[in-house]
Amino acid sequence: MYDFEYRRVGSIAEAQAALAGGSSSKLLAGGMSLLPVLKQRLARYDGIVDLGGIATLRGIHRDNADLVIGAMTTHATVAASALVAQSIPALAALAAGIGDPQVRNRGTLGGSVANADPAADYPAALLALDARIVTQRRVIAAEVFFRGLFETALEPGEIIQAVHFTLPQRAGYAKLRQSASRFALVGVFVTRTHAGVRVAVTGARDSVFRWREAEAALAADFRPAALARLALPSSGLNADIHASAEYRAHCVQIMAQRALAAALEPPS
Repeated sequence: MYDFEYRRVGSIAEAQAALAGGSSSKLLAGGMSLLPVLKQRLARYDGIVDLGGIATLRGIHRDNADLVIGAMTTHATVAASALVAQSIPALAALAAGIGDPQVRNRGTLGGSVANADPAADYPAALLALDARIVTQRRVIAAEVFFRGLFETALEPGEIIQAVHFTLPQRAGYAKLRQSASRFALVGVFVTRTHAGVRVAVTGARDSVFRWREAEAALAADFRPAALARLALPSSGLNADIHASAEYRAHCVQIMAQRALAAALEPPS
């Protein structure tokens, strides 16, 4: 790890001032991705600005038809929240399946979203739930937020404050977990809202994406049988030591059916 100046801030204004100091500084949320990168000397920053002291970035509440989760809210908090379980059970289940207890108790929603790992779970939820990412400058639709491999629409100095999730009529998430990292080898989030059906896929490409053919099929028939007739082309899908593109394509179809089955389960 290279030397850097560590600063724990207590407000968004203080964080902005730290970032505007002219040096190369990086925001620290949960640190689940940043700290390993620093330890392996894969990146170097003059300063690390820790957002952990900003209480206003934590918390969960309802705002009319939205579920609002603060950027510094941990995965464990989302998973254990009665309000999340009541409002969007699939989101609570997703959070409960992230990493291990250590990761869930340190990792944050905002950190995961800003990092935009191609195999992270939350991006699929944001895209499927038509979420909006709120920063200190603007509101960004999830549809345009994720731009590519570890790439988002965030501008330099922009800080995620909260995420607004649209409450669905039905929602379900299923993933095939990579056994070592526990990231999604393939993960699929299915929703039905008053605006229609969304099917978001993570782990299969360099960035989260919507499976439009599945959405059209489910709009006509919101049952697993509608997905059984579909096949996602393997062209353009990830291929690595863990899975071929063809295997991932097959898994997307299976995970989509499982996510749909979870969405159709009666409320507990």
